[in-house]
Amino acid sequence: MKIAYRQQDAVEIFELDGEVDFHSSPELRDKLQAQVQKRADKILICLKKVKYIDSSGLATFVEALQKVKRYNGQLVLSGLAPAVRSVFEIAKLDSVFSLAHTQEEAHALLVNPKGLAPEA
Repeated sequence: MKIAYRQQDAVEIFELDGEVDFHSSPELRDKLQAQVQKRADKILICLKKVKYIDSSGLATFVEALQKVKRYNGQLVLSGLAPAVRSVFEIAKLDSVFSLAHTQEEAHALLVNPKGLAPEA
């Protein structure tokens, strides 16, 4: 799995490419833990190029979400392919995580969480 990282508008953005599984999840866990240690307020994880996720991948996301919530941060997942979304649904995690269809939608949720248009 490849992990691209960038920051935009105070949002920490991770773009994943490949499989999030037993072999790749430790690296992802380390990168997310680094953001948690910095108490990153807003984390966006784009899964658009992820076609497969296993239980260790789910556990990595659950752990990150729990830690981020402890300090009132936000974590949003975006671009879940149908196969990946179904894994979240089967595990009943689709109601636990904030899921967005696109990275742009996720970014907007993080920057403007109430969904209101910015005041002029």
